[in-house]
Amino acid sequence: MLSNIMMVRSMREELTQGGFKELLTPADVDAFMADKTGTALLFINSVCGCAAGNARPGALMALQHSQRPDRLVTVFAGQDVDATARARSYISPIPPSSPSIALFKDGNLVYFMPRQNIEGRDANAVASDLQAAFAEHCAMSSV
Repeated sequence: MLSNIMMVRSMREELTQGGFKELLTPADVDAFMADKTGTALLFINSVCGCAAGNARPGALMALQHSQRPDRLVTVFAGQDVDATARARSYISPIPPSSPSIALFKDGNLVYFMPRQNIEGRDANAVASDLQAAFAEHCAMSSV
């Protein structure tokens, strides 16, 4: 059990150390989604090694782009069950997918990358797709 906790902690920290804020409760998700200004990236994290192992570094690499989302958040599927369910309610009717990445602009879903667009691809390919979405929907960043 302890090894699972340590494994999940490192998967959480990979994103939080990269600037993502964890949303741990449905109230956290609702408060985040209530701010409809600008762009926001929601990363639905998971323990799936085949997809999440490339999705996390791909998302972090994409953030090196000159155009990037204003706000970054994450929920963890299978760990923070209620928060993940609430986050998924904001991307309905898209079926649940873990990992997955959603981009919102002014409160509207403008881009979604489901697991099937991550699985079998490397982090560079994931980053490239996200950077294209950022270029289309996000303002220039000073980062």
